[in-house]
Amino acid sequence: MGWYDRKIRQVRDLSCGDTRILLELEVRRIDCRSCGKVKQERLDFLADNPFYTKRFAYFVGRRCRQASISDVAKELALDWHTVKALEMQYMKAQLARAGTPGPLAIGIDEIAIRKGHSYRIVVSDLERRRPIWFGGEDRSEASMAQFYAWLGKKKSARIRLAVMDMWKPFRVATAAHAQKAAILFDKFHVMRHLGEALDTVRKSEYARLSGRDRRYIKGQKYTLLSRRENLTLDGKKALKALLAANKRLNTAYLLKESFGQLWDYEREAWARRFFENWRSSLKWQRLKPYEKFAAMIERHWDGIAAYCRPENKVSLGFVEGLNNKIRVIQRRAYGLKNEEYFRLKVLTCMLPEL
Repeated sequence: MGWYDRKIRQVRDLSCGDTRILLELEVRRIDCRSCGKVKQERLDFLADNPFYTKRFAYFVGRRCRQASISDVAKELALDWHTVKALEMQYMKAQLARAGTPGPLAIGIDEIAIRKGHSYRIVVSDLERRRPIWFGGEDRSEASMAQFYAWLGKKKSARIRLAVMDMWKPFRVATAAHAQKAAILFDKFHVMRHLGEALDTVRKSEYARLSGRDRRYIKGQKYTLLSRRENLTLDGKKALKALLAANKRLNTAYLLKESFGQLWDYEREAWARRFFENWRSSLKWQRLKPYEKFAAMIERHWDGIAAYCRPENKVSLGFVEGLNNKIRVIQRRAYGLKNEEYFRLKVLTCMLPEL
């Protein structure tokens, strides 16, 4: 085997201060006697784009963790498409370094990637606190089964806990492919249903009243749905005035605030007694949305009471925090239609820098 020809190439490397560094390399093409083809030699320190070194590509990838592609391209005087390609190489290297997951506790949620009910499923490792799978065509049972097929039967059988919302296809697919896993319904999704019930009560009260009696309710949706400690001083004053002016909303708000106590119990019997007392307090209150919510909790009780077991005590806030992070990624990637790029961005958002 001998070299066929050679040429000089300029390769961009990390800058020194404000001085751009370009390396001049001799790159050869090899005449392969076994296959008869001419092939270019590969240098390990070059990125997939051979006009940049790997360490420069990783620097670009690290910068893209804090800034948009456009900002990084402007800062480094690079083409937008070049920055995107270098960042994707950086993210693939991150995933390769993280290794193949074998989770014992997983969190399952769906995200809308565009308008028109277009969903993808995100599965997280709750113990390592990072997303491990992004895929599916929708939020159906078949799409959820794709995750377990990717993970494999052996690793799926090791899963002991699956945290999810009350979406039936997720529950059915998990019961079929991870039979040893306890199913736990996420507290934040349950409380979201209760918030929707409170908002329905607010709307009915606004429709029932007229004239000046409406002034306390108008524009106070998020004041009611927020926790008291998260409100500003003006928000707390508005909430106090609203609850003093409307007895029915006052009752609904107090019931909503007290329900979160359900996840503090360490024994299922105590949690059940609390729920029964909470449900009994709805009597004579004329809060139909709350009665529907209580009926829903009754139907899904096993998946809520599972949190009382010590082995199921995991951070339920991680999945919600990941959702917020994904929404930030979506805003920064607005208009970017490359789903593979978005998938890599989600899977690496919790990984450490290379």
